[in-house]
Amino acid sequence: MKKLALVLIALTISFIGFSQEEEEATRSNVQEFTPSKLLKKGQWDIKFFNSLYTQTEQTDSRSKSLEIARQNFFTNTTEVYTGVSNNSRINVGLIFQVRSNTLGGQSISDVFKFEDNGNDLRSGLTTIAPSIRIQPFKNISNFSLTSSFYIPVFKDQADTVPTDNVFSYLDLRSYAWETKFFYDKTFGGNNWQLFTEVDFKYNFGDDEAEAGENSSERFANNSLNLPISIFLSYFPSSKSTIFVNTQQAFLIDLGNDFAQNSTAFGFGGKYQLTDVLNIEASLSKIVRGNNFQGLGQTFSIGLRALL
Repeated sequence: MKKLALVLIALTISFIGFSQEEEEATRSNVQEFTPSKLLKKGQWDIKFFNSLYTQTEQTDSRSKSLEIARQNFFTNTTEVYTGVSNNSRINVGLIFQVRSNTLGGQSISDVFKFEDNGNDLRSGLTTIAPSIRIQPFKNISNFSLTSSFYIPVFKDQADTVPTDNVFSYLDLRSYAWETKFFYDKTFGGNNWQLFTEVDFKYNFGDDEAEAGENSSERFANNSLNLPISIFLSYFPSSKSTIFVNTQQAFLIDLGNDFAQNSTAFGFGGKYQLTDVLNIEASLSKIVRGNNFQGLGQTFSIGLRALL
């Protein structure tokens, strides 16, 4: 975990180093194509994003921190969007998610083996989501929304409880409808940017107590996930940015008799490698939570191609 943190810090510092480059006359993709900005007709946006969440602490039923055997959750999210409207106000796309989890005290590196024993090692393609992006107001180009419908595609199987009491978990076993709202504001002579995101994700399905099989993958059924995120970015050069962020997340009970909330802080950076390709790296830490909320760290790195 320390090695991963050092790599991410080094990448972020390298982004700052590029600030000595001469500024370009035009805005780069890093500056221009925030999540709020939609694509032109025929343009493509392909994002390959990897995140590794690892935890050795979680809260009890209230907010007290307790040590647990290490759990690791790796997620690859691939997003593909294209512009379909002449006025650049509608994009359509598809999202794929592949996960690999290790439970019960295993090494962080074990997630990259992508093994699945149906219990404490789980991996596979988990969800597919058709998606649409919309700029609802013609005169507010920096406000948009993305709406996606997640379909679970991994095999349903019965819970297993071995002698070490490790429960099987791959992903949430429910259909889900998620709508994200994005807004950004650039200021300070185009050197600073404030970006905000509010997500509403409703998880369908039976209550956990009535679900039968895979109850550990249905704890969030019939609930609303509501994360609110704020990013403050600085552009050392036209091709690079560094940012700090915070997120307050709520899992709201809508009949499942289970709710959570958490607070996280993070930092990261982006750099435009070529006219087409951008790279991004970040680190975040959940600093508090309630009701069996994990208190771990997320290491992320991604590539984005704008064609």
